[in-house]
Amino acid sequence: MTIPGLREQYLEAMGIPVWVQRHAANPEPPADEVQLVRAPGAPGHQRAVDWRELQEEVRTCIKCALHQGRTQTVFGAGSRTADLLIIGEAPGAEEDRRGEPFVGRAGQLLNAMLAAIHLAREDVYIANILKCRPPNNRDPKSDEAATCTPYLQRQIELLQPRVILALGRIAAQWLLQSDAPIGRLRGRTFEYGAGATPLVVSYHPAYLLRSPLAKSKSWEDLKVVKRLLRTPE
Repeated sequence: MTIPGLREQYLEAMGIPVWVQRHAANPEPPADEVQLVRAPGAPGHQRAVDWRELQEEVRTCIKCALHQGRTQTVFGAGSRTADLLIIGEAPGAEEDRRGEPFVGRAGQLLNAMLAAIHLAREDVYIANILKCRPPNNRDPKSDEAATCTPYLQRQIELLQPRVILALGRIAAQWLLQSDAPIGRLRGRTFEYGAGATPLVVSYHPAYLLRSPLAKSKSWEDLKVVKRLLRTPE
C-alpha cells in the first residue's frame, strides 16, 4: 500500500494534475450506471492445476514457434491472492531478458498508476496474453494467442481476481473477442468469462509514454478499477 500524502506525487509522475480527481465535470460513475457487457470466455479451457505445475508447464512450452527465439518465458508476477489482475499483450525485450512482465519505463509508469489508487506492484498480479516475446516486439498473431490463452485462463482460475484490467488494444480485443478500437472499449465495464469478472480496459503504459495527453483518460479508468475493488462481493 502507498504511504498517505504521497498520492499527489504519483499522480504527478503519471502526468495527471491533482485536481483531476476532484473535477466536478468528471465524477466517478455510480455503480448502477456502469455498462455491463458480457465478454465470451477465451477458448482452450483446461483443468486447473497448482501454480508450481502451471509455471513449469509454461517454462518448458514449445507449442508454438515463439519458443525458438525466447531467452525465457515470462509467466507473470505479483501476489497470487491479489484482487486485481492486470493483463498486457506480450513480453518485450527487457521482459524477455528478466523474465518479468512490465519492466523498464512502462513498468515504472504502471507502478505510479497503481500507487495513484493506493496499490503497490506487490498487491496485484500481472500477466500477458503471450508468455514468450514475439520477434522485434511485433503484435501477437491470433494462432499464438490462441495457443497461449489456456495458460492465462488457468492463471485466472487459480487467482480468482475480483477485477481484471486489460492494458492496451491487443489485450483488450483478444480478451473481449472484439475488433473495436480501444477508444470504444474503454469507459465501460465488461463481464469476463464464466465467473463474470468485471473487466476494465485502459491504455498500455508504453502508449501513455508516447501520448501523454491520454493519461487523463487512463486516470478515469483507474478510478473505475478503484471503485470496483471497493465493491463488496
